[in-house]
Amino acid sequence: MRYFYDCEFLEDGRTIDLISIGVVDDDGGEYYAVNLDAPWKRIYKHKWLCEHVLPSLPRIYGDERNQVSRRRNPYLLDFQHPAFRRQVVIANEVREFLLAGDGKPELWAWYAAFDHVALAWLWGPMIDLPKGIPTLTKDLKQRCDDLGNPTLPEQPEGEHNALEDARHNAVRARFLDGPTAS
Repeated sequence: MRYFYDCEFLEDGRTIDLISIGVVDDDGGEYYAVNLDAPWKRIYKHKWLCEHVLPSLPRIYGDERNQVSRRRNPYLLDFQHPAFRRQVVIANEVREFLLAGDGKPELWAWYAAFDHVALAWLWGPMIDLPKGIPTLTKDLKQRCDDLGNPTLPEQPEGEHNALEDARHNAVRARFLDGPTAS
């Protein structure tokens, strides 16, 4: 079964730290989680992540917990939200989700290289990748290039939200499959 996914992450040239992951399968199943163990202090200092990724995460902006001070912090995350999970929990849930289908997951992502590293590092070094999890992610952008770069459907909303991006990766894949798609 095909699984389309996206990861939001902090990378600094030495490491890739998972912020969030969204996965969608060919049958419409979905998985989404935000990494409670991400390096949040470093993420809050990263201008691009603050502008593009943090707004898509569960926040308490407008919540009474954020009304105590006069200054509203639009990036104040809701770490109590059920999407926030410890990385070890995310690793176990993602493994179960990917292996629940036919047991032969085929991974797909848009510009897949960094996403695959972020995914694989859920379990530690690459050598610790669980049995059954592919050692590669197929790249939708490369497939698009191979097909002559057709104009793809636009993502209507939610860019840089891992689940919305994963959903859109599924849309891209079905479009690239063409009329022979099942």
